[in-house]
Amino acid sequence: MLSTLRKLLRLLPILLTAFILALAVWISAVTANDPIVEKNYPATVPVEVIGQDSNLIITSPLPSSVALVLSAPQSIWNLPLSEVDAVRAVVDLSGLEPGTYTLPIQVQIVARPVRKVVQSPLTVTVTLERLAVKELPVDLVTRGSPAIGYLAGDPVISPATVTVTGPAPLVERVTHVRATLDINQANQTINRTIGLVALNASEGAVTGVTIVPQEVAVTQEISQRFGYRNVVVKVVVTGQVADGYRLTNISVFPPAVTVFSANPQIVSDLPGFVETFPLDITGADDDLDVSLALDLPEGVSVVGDQLEVLVRVGIAGIESSLTLPNVPVEVTGLQPGLRSVVSPTNVTVIISGPVALLDRLQASDVRVVIDLTQFISGTYQLEPEIEILIPELRAESVLPETIEVTISRGTSVATPRPTP
Repeated sequence: MLSTLRKLLRLLPILLTAFILALAVWISAVTANDPIVEKNYPATVPVEVIGQDSNLIITSPLPSSVALVLSAPQSIWNLPLSEVDAVRAVVDLSGLEPGTYTLPIQVQIVARPVRKVVQSPLTVTVTLERLAVKELPVDLVTRGSPAIGYLAGDPVISPATVTVTGPAPLVERVTHVRATLDINQANQTINRTIGLVALNASEGAVTGVTIVPQEVAVTQEISQRFGYRNVVVKVVVTGQVADGYRLTNISVFPPAVTVFSANPQIVSDLPGFVETFPLDITGADDDLDVSLALDLPEGVSVVGDQLEVLVRVGIAGIESSLTLPNVPVEVTGLQPGLRSVVSPTNVTVIISGPVALLDRLQASDVRVVIDLTQFISGTYQLEPEIEILIPELRAESVLPETIEVTISRGTSVATPRPTP
C-alpha cells in the first residue's frame, strides 16, 4: 500500500502538468474559436432611479446615461449584449431621507461571461427634498383696452384653481399663479388658451416647480357699446374706363369702420354699410390709388381719426392676339467672308397683349432676328428671336419654331428690311 502511494506521489507532478497543459490547450482552442473582444458598449445605457420615496423629489441634475467599455467573447457581443435591457445602470435611493448623497451607479449585465473594464461616471451626487403640494386660484391679468366703442365683460377661467408641486422650499415661495390676457383693440369675444406662471410675493417668477395644468382656457366677452356699430365701406364708382380696358378689382382700406351717433336709433337703422363720395373713373387706363371721404348720414360720425379711406382700383387692358404672316427673317452678326442662306425666309408671328396696343401695331414694329455671331460654316437649326418695339406686347409663338441656316464662304448678302 505504501509503495503504491509512493508511486502516485511520484506521478502527481506529471499528472498535474498534464492537466495544466490540457486546460491550456482547451482554453486556446475556445479562444481561437470565440475570441475575447474589448470595446465600447454601443448602446446608450440610461441611468435609472429605484427605491425613491414618493414623498421626496430629486432637485439635483442626474447624468442621463453612462458610457461603458466591456470585455466579452465575440459570441456574447453578437447576440446577448445587443438585446434590449441587456445592460442597466441603476441608482438605488432606498431608505434615504432628505439630504445630499454621493451614490454609486450600479451596472447590471445579464449576459455572462462579461467583464466591465471602464465605467463613466462611477458615482452620482443626489439631492433629495420633501415634495410639497399647494392649490392656488388663477390670477388673471388683462392688458390693453378693447377697440373704441367696445366693452370688456367679466372673463371666465377654466379651471379656476391649479396645483403647484415641487420641492417644499420652492413651493412655499409661490404666493399666486398668474395668467396674462391681451385684449388690446379687441372687437370680438376672445377664446384663448394661456400659459401660467408661478410668482412669489415680490412678483418674481418661481422656477423649479410644476403647475398642473400648465394652461387654462379663458373666455373674455367683448361687446359693442350702445350707439356704436361696425359697418363696411362701400365704394361708389361712376363713369367707364377707357376703351380697350377693364376693371380688375376695387378694394378699400380699411374695409370697415366704427360709427357713432348720439341717437342710437340712427346707427341701428343703417343698412350695414356706409358709402364713399363718388369716384369718377371715366377714361382711366391705369391703376388708381385715391383717398375718398365717407358720405355719412347726418348725426353719424366715424370713431377715431378715420376721416377718409384709401380706394385702390385695378385697371388692365382687354387682351387679344394678332397673327402677322410673312414676317421676314433677318440675319445679324455674320462673320466677314461668310454668307448665309435661311429657310424659310419668312415666318408667321402670333402676338398678344392689350387690344388698344394691338390696334397700334405696325409691321415695322416686329423683327424676327437670327444672331450668327458665334457660328462658322455649316448648317444649323436655330430658334429666332422676336423683337417688338411696344414693350407691353409679347410674342406667343413663331411658325415655324426653328429656321435652317446654311453658312458658307462667299460674299455676305444682307437680308433686306420690309417696306412699311
